[in-house]
Amino acid sequence: MDLEDIRVAIVIIEGTNCEEETALAFKKLGVQAEIVHLKQFYSDMIKFEDQRSLFDYNCLVFPGGFSAGDYVRAGAIFSARVKSVLRKDLEEFIKFGYPILGICNGFQILAELGALPGFDEDKPIADKPEMCLAINDSGRFECRPTLLKVESRKCIFTREIDKEILQIPVAHAEGKVVFPKERENEILEKLKENEQIVFRYVDDKGNYVGYPWNPNGSFYNIAGICNVTHTVFGLMPHPERVFFDYRKRSFGDGYYIFRNLISYLEKL
Repeated sequence: MDLEDIRVAIVIIEGTNCEEETALAFKKLGVQAEIVHLKQFYSDMIKFEDQRSLFDYNCLVFPGGFSAGDYVRAGAIFSARVKSVLRKDLEEFIKFGYPILGICNGFQILAELGALPGFDEDKPIADKPEMCLAINDSGRFECRPTLLKVESRKCIFTREIDKEILQIPVAHAEGKVVFPKERENEILEKLKENEQIVFRYVDDKGNYVGYPWNPNGSFYNIAGICNVTHTVFGLMPHPERVFFDYRKRSFGDGYYIFRNLISYLEKL
């Protein structure tokens, strides 16, 4: 696929944020990026020229923020709306090999949606969630730099990263990866076997340790995972916030995630 033909949709509803920074990151890499309200995919109240189909795009991004005020649970309302009107199309989108990225609130949405951990290739959206992002162990909003060890290069978002550790900030109150207690070991073994654990929080020596290096208390220090086909990826840190490193006047560590995604799409 030619670079100029790649189209990315950053999908928003009320309360999302960082969509402008996310769109800018893609545009700086030479692809088309459009901020699209969820209603544009299904509502007949939208003007014809503003209506969209998922298949107008080659990639979907669910950005950060506090969609619908994070009422009920973080990402729960956004995911319920997506599932009720777009589930069939979204499953086809994933089966076609088109990538989906969920950043922070977007990770929460993908978990609530049942698209992550995404163990079933034939049914990429589970009927009910198999994980969630719970309230941070600190009981408060955590906004801090984090160090992420690259654990999988099967994921299309990390295939060509030549660094072992990236520095990418978090900003969330509900970022603790948890699985059903009775299935923790089973799910962990599946994730490890399929190389679905993409990032884990580490300290400045590369060790897996607790707070503040692990800012939320995530199980197994998990900061980001992908589905079994390695095309749907959710992470709590915000790569769009460090796409540029203004101190060095160069790209920051967030750049690698976007660049790897575009490299994958160019080969489709």
